[in-house]
Amino acid sequence: MRLHRLDITAFGPFGTSQSVDFDDLSAAGLFLLHGPTGAGKTSVLDAVCYALYGSVPGARQGSGQGMTLRSDHAAVGTRTEVRLELTVAGRRLEITRQPPWERPKLRGKGTTVDKAQTWLREYDATIRAWKDLSRSHQEIGEEITQLLGMSREQFCQVVLLPQGDFARFLRADAEARGKLLGRLFDTRRFAEVEKRLAERRRATEAQVREGDATLLADAHRMQQAAGGAMELPELAPGEPGLAEAVLEAAAVARADARELLTIAECRLTAAESAQAATGRHLADARELDRLQRRFAEARERAARLAERAEDHRAAQERMERGRKAETVAPALELRDAAEGEHRRAAAAEARARALLPQALADAGAAGLAAAARRAAEERGGLEAAGRAERRLAELVDERAGLDRQERADEEVRQEAETWLADWEATRTALQSRVDTAQEAATRAEQLAVQRDPAQRRLAAARQRDRLTDDTEAARQRALTAAEDAVEARAHWLDLKEQRLQGIAAELAANLTDGTPCAVCGATEHPAPARKSAGHVDREAEERALTAHQTAEERRAQAERHLGTVREALAAATAEAGDTPTAQLAEEAEELEGAYTRARTAASGLHAAQEELRQAEGEREQRVAAQQQAAVRSASRVATRDRLEREQAALEEELTRARGAAESVAARAAQLERRAALLTEAADTARAAADTAQRLKDADARLADAAFRAGFDTPADAAAALLDDTAHRELQRRLDTWQSEDAAVRAVLAEADTADAARRPPADLAAAQGAAADADRRLREASSARDAADRCRAELDRLSAHAAASVRRLAPLREEHTRVARLASLAAGTSADNEHRMRLESYVLAARLEQVAAAATARLLRMSSGRYTLVHSDDRSGRGRSGLGLHVVDAWTGRERDTATLSGGETFFASLALALGLADVVTDEAGGVRLDTLFIDEGFGSLDDQTLDEVLDVLDALRERDRSVGIVSHVADLRRRIHAQLEVVKGRSGSVLRQRGAG
Repeated sequence: MRLHRLDITAFGPFGTSQSVDFDDLSAAGLFLLHGPTGAGKTSVLDAVCYALYGSVPGARQGSGQGMTLRSDHAAVGTRTEVRLELTVAGRRLEITRQPPWERPKLRGKGTTVDKAQTWLREYDATIRAWKDLSRSHQEIGEEITQLLGMSREQFCQVVLLPQGDFARFLRADAEARGKLLGRLFDTRRFAEVEKRLAERRRATEAQVREGDATLLADAHRMQQAAGGAMELPELAPGEPGLAEAVLEAAAVARADARELLTIAECRLTAAESAQAATGRHLADARELDRLQRRFAEARERAARLAERAEDHRAAQERMERGRKAETVAPALELRDAAEGEHRRAAAAEARARALLPQALADAGAAGLAAAARRAAEERGGLEAAGRAERRLAELVDERAGLDRQERADEEVRQEAETWLADWEATRTALQSRVDTAQEAATRAEQLAVQRDPAQRRLAAARQRDRLTDDTEAARQRALTAAEDAVEARAHWLDLKEQRLQGIAAELAANLTDGTPCAVCGATEHPAPARKSAGHVDREAEERALTAHQTAEERRAQAERHLGTVREALAAATAEAGDTPTAQLAEEAEELEGAYTRARTAASGLHAAQEELRQAEGEREQRVAAQQQAAVRSASRVATRDRLEREQAALEEELTRARGAAESVAARAAQLERRAALLTEAADTARAAADTAQRLKDADARLADAAFRAGFDTPADAAAALLDDTAHRELQRRLDTWQSEDAAVRAVLAEADTADAARRPPADLAAAQGAAADADRRLREASSARDAADRCRAELDRLSAHAAASVRRLAPLREEHTRVARLASLAAGTSADNEHRMRLESYVLAARLEQVAAAATARLLRMSSGRYTLVHSDDRSGRGRSGLGLHVVDAWTGRERDTATLSGGETFFASLALALGLADVVTDEAGGVRLDTLFIDEGFGSLDDQTLDEVLDVLDALRERDRSVGIVSHVADLRRRIHAQLEVVKGRSGSVLRQRGAG
């Protein structure tokens, strides 16, 4: 970075415009910036810093955006401005900055505040002209910071070398050095690494503690499952060895549980054996009791059977007679069936003969059958006549159909002739409708093209009329807002002037005896100013200022609104022209009416075309129908003649066949009914004769069967016969008695039952008591075994869960161990960190080594080879090491702290340190070359020889094409350095006088 030119206007102590040509000053490589105390030497450097970064270092920036940078000596109408021309990264740039400016209003009384302004331009060598790059504060700030590669603080330390700061740096402790180096080299990322490692350590530690808490919870559950016999480790969550102790205690508890389970299983086996023995004894007692009760019950049943023996013999005899009667039952059933059939046949014969003529009422079956055959033969002869009668009816229907067809075809012909007679007129009318609709459609399309522009002009004219009124209203509002803004500004300026007139009283209100006055510095205040009536304080002025700013915003808003309305009015006028709105509305309405009428007329085009097409189709259909009707009429003449001849022949045949009946069908029906009656009478007569013979045969067979069965008459056999219900009941009684008798005999014949009856009665209660005791002991043993098994299973499950938790936590424990080690190492608390050096301190120590090496190269020349700066890792007291800085004295060969240097030695050591730091920071900033440096004060503490050596070192910087500006008021430097920039102060402000190397 090389500075070329600096222009200052109304900045700091400079009330007028001042310029500095750095190219002329830098020609000699070394130039002097001098002037009396308070003249403004530092303000020149502040102007450079403000041009680059928009602010100045330290408290000189003041509050706000730099309104305090304005010179109190500047004229009222002169705006504060700083313009700097420089070359950085091969680009020649011009930066212009104007801080906020409180100026008089252009109209009315009072002042207004103009916002800060910034411009960035770049010189284009190809066109030999400046081109604008940006006017944004943020964009320009980011661009300059990126090009320089350093912040404002770094720039002030590297380019504007404040020797007082580096003298304090030499004497400071490690913590103070760390803060300064941290700001210069921006090691916040390493501090962030330390913070992130500490957070990660706390997070993993919390996770490990949470996992250990879960593991301890499993251990407590295992202790409960083991009945309190398990001993828990006396370790807290997160302590080493907790997992191994829990797993070891779980293994012991599982072994104890398995041992208890084995003991319980042995007890269960013994209880099962005892329960089986008592069960067998109880079963034997129950069997003996059962057999004894069985024998007693059999004796009682035998006694009851002996009492019912007489009834049993009577039932056997009744069953025997019933079995004999069953052999006669088929003959009885056959005789009853024959009698019933004969009665039904006789009744049917009587009914059939009642329907016959009197002449045939007494005829036999053979005579009735012969009469039926004769009637059937006569009926068969009438079938041909019936077919002829049906054919005659069909002929009558066919002729009627021909007549209907003839009438229909005649109607078709007449209707077609009538319709076709008007066809030409109909076609002409339909074609005319189609043509008219087509013309209307064409006219509607033409009107549609004119319709939209007319509507747009009408809408624009209406908007023009509305905006004309709005423009006038907006103009009035803008005028009112401007007047209000002028009055508010005048009121604010009046209040401000009144406050300035009474500012002495406002300052005097804060004076106390013994405290220096902020204006004159006196500690005694014999006659402080008093507030007069109507004094304006700061709050009243600020309220007036707020009201003034609000009025200005309303005025600007009203003017913007007026401009917007005027632009809209101009656009509407350009669209509508000067034609009155009423005329445009009338033209648009007339055009809309014509368009509507044309659309209405054109809407019937499709319907007219469709109607014409349908009419043409109907004409073709009617012509075809007329021709088809004529063809059908000609073919019907021959058909009619054939039908008339066939009808005459059939009528003659039917007259002969009908006889006295109305029709052949009626005659056939008479003969058919007669044949049916005769046939039925013959059949019933034969059936009655047959059933009478079968009844006689059944009586003979029944008498014979009753005699062979041992009954005197068939009636006795019928009386002895048992029905199904009586037979089943009697057989059940006999079977029950027989079964009971056999069962009793079988029980009494059993050897074990008889043997049990001879033994003493069984003691069932004692056997049941012994079995109940054995069952209880078995249940107790089984419950104990199940409890032991559940305990063993629960311990296995919880142990497996605990082992899984330990395995799951193992990677997390490893990560926590690793992170904790890294975090303590980075924080300097680890035993492995011998120097107790934090990570950020370690990085800064490396930078300090580079700075010390770069500073030593110049310190050797300034001290005639005596002093060398070295970095030290030793601790300072109980603090941490890493940022120690010592000086090695070649004359004594001893290494001592830099705080032991004398005043002059401290100056050139701090100067060497500042120059070395500038080189290192420059390299750190990406290698941006710093061709212009400033060194502020400290040369008055050097003797002549040391001063010459220091100037030789600074002059050697020209070898790297650098220019160094020395800021000092030492008179001897004005003799030694020919290129000078003098700051001369006066009552109207300071001015700059420049003298080049020549």
